[in-house]
Amino acid sequence: MFNMKSNKILSIFIAAIAIIGGILFIRIFMEDAEVIETNVDVANSVVSPLIYYSTWLFLAGVIITVVLSLVSLVRNPENLKKTLGGLAVLAVLLVIAYFLSDSNAVYDANGIGVLPGGEEGSSTNHWVGTGIWYSVILGVIAGGFFIWDLLKGLVKS
Repeated sequence: MFNMKSNKILSIFIAAIAIIGGILFIRIFMEDAEVIETNVDVANSVVSPLIYYSTWLFLAGVIITVVLSLVSLVRNPENLKKTLGGLAVLAVLLVIAYFLSDSNAVYDANGIGVLPGGEEGSSTNHWVGTGIWYSVILGVIAGGFFIWDLLKGLVKS
């Protein structure tokens, strides 16, 4: 009974969010596109509420997701151990990526001048290189698991 009641409340809540978003969206189409592009006051009164509404919905979704995930981890210590183990592996891979990256100068498209903030030894360059190497390492691992799963499926067939 409680589950049915909470589902009904959740459905009403979702419908209200959708109706509010729909009304804000329809308000944009009620104005002429040229007027929205040329008149800042009209654009602020019509488009800005939809942007703010979307931003707040996004932030609420992120916060709710993070809080519920943390509550779930605290309630189930075995999942907490698995999660911490996974985070430790990701941290080790990040350290490996950090040591693989360099902080060489970043040149413009013509190769003539160094881009602003792209000087040699810059920590930004080092972290960008780390992000690239991290993505490559994770991509190779994911590709390996994909091939492994594919081969395992072929053997079972």
